[in-house]
Amino acid sequence: MSYDDVEIEDMEWNEELQAYTYPCPCGDLFQITTEDLKLGEEIARCPSCSLYITVIYNIEDFLSKGLQPSKHQPVPESFFMEFEDRKGPLKKQARA
Repeated sequence: MSYDDVEIEDMEWNEELQAYTYPCPCGDLFQITTEDLKLGEEIARCPSCSLYITVIYNIEDFLSKGLQPSKHQPVPESFFMEFEDRKGPLKKQARA
């Protein structure tokens, strides 16, 4: 079962990873590449734990328009605080 459903617009483009990312409660990032999205993949996995999310997007945006990654707002500190309360402090990853 998917940890969460996340719209592609709520994910952040990570230039270094060449993937869309979204914070995982474990402190790492869920990741999915544009190549995966073009193939119809909708699961973004965390490389550090067993969690995954379902990415909600329109595949036609990636096939016909060649959607360019956009900059998104940073994740609010409150997102991390919610999980800190449950499991103790989280390691935060430096982002560009």
